Amino acid sequence: MRLTARLGSGLVIALLLAACARVEVATFQPAQGQQTLVRDGVPVIYSRQRQSLVLVRPALRQFRAGKRPTYVLALYNLTNQPLQFAVANLHVAQVQDGQAKYLKVYTYDELVNEEHTRQAIQGLALGLAAAGNSMSAASAGHYNATATVSGPNGFSTVNVHGYDPTAAAVAQNQAAAQNEAMISTTVETGQRNLVNLEQTVIKDDALLPGEWYGGTMQFDAPSGSAAKNCNITVQIGDDTHQISVIQAPRQS
Repeated sequence: MRLTARLGSGLVIALLLAACARVEVATFQPAQGQQTLVRDGVPVIYSRQRQSLVLVRPALRQFRAGKRPTYVLALYNLTNQPLQFAVANLHVAQVQDGQAKYLKVYTYDELVNEEHTRQAIQGLALGLAAAGNSMSAASAGHYNATATVSGPNGFSTVNVHGYDPTAAAVAQNQAAAQNEAMISTTVETGQRNLVNLEQTVIKDDALLPGEWYGGTMQFDAPSGSAAKNCNITVQIGDDTHQISVIQAPRQS
């Protein structure tokens, strides 16, 4: 018993350590014209150039290693003329051994298409589950029974088949309610995800004089198990801001 308990505790500790190893945090490396801050416990970098200000921060306090990270990008127009921002001019590169490997930055339309694909796959699975519920309910009410009876020639086995309409109606009503709840929840979740993308993901925009604009950006996860150095390049108007960020395993 003691050995089993010790093995169980060791397994739990190992799983916890493995979970910690899969978590990363972001830190920024400021260059000239940049300053790092901490807001509500989250690191922020502030970059100022002639025409614009750029602020970048991780969307979450920590990332899951190997998953797409999400950052929040905020832009400010310092000029008295509109400044154009395009997501196509937003780039992320991982620097490894002095070489830059560009990571895909996902546009709003690409994220919406991914959500539609996810909903289609989930809808197929939901349809199969609903069909299973309906088929199970359709067979409810039918029953089989076996009985042994005594007759002139001795004992014999009798199979009894029957149908209980009340039990069938109850099962069908339950299946219909379950299917309706599953469909309603799935539709609401899908709509909520699409609204969230519309409201949060950064898109092409013309910033008017003195105007802030921003949103979230996602890019492919940088590779490697140790600290990963990435450069986020933001072009707005004639300014090019390069933000250096390191994603490293969280220290326990």
